Amino acid sequence: MTKKTRLFVCAVLLLSQGGCATVRTLDAAKPGAPVVYAGTRLDWYALTDGCCPMDHFGAEAPRYPGLDLPGSVLLDTLLLPLSLPAAIGASVRISGGS
Repeated sequence: MTKKTRLFVCAVLLLSQGGCATVRTLDAAKPGAPVVYAGTRLDWYALTDGCCPMDHFGAEAPRYPGLDLPGSVLLDTLLLPLSLPAAIGASVRISGGS
């Protein structure tokens, strides 16, 4: 196994152990919950001893938010083109093909 492959496998295993905050907030569907960088914000909230993440985000914080934070930042950044329109209330229609 190459070094990059081992690193990727370790990252996937780490994220699957505690649960990814970004993935948890995607299906939370709590009215008024943050949408833009929601997973990153949930991790930061947990790291700064915020109480009641379920009330603020509609999802529980991961068991190890410090380990989850870099992955959540990356995934939230990749999802930014979808989360910004959702935050302002616009619907995104994607069509393709001929």
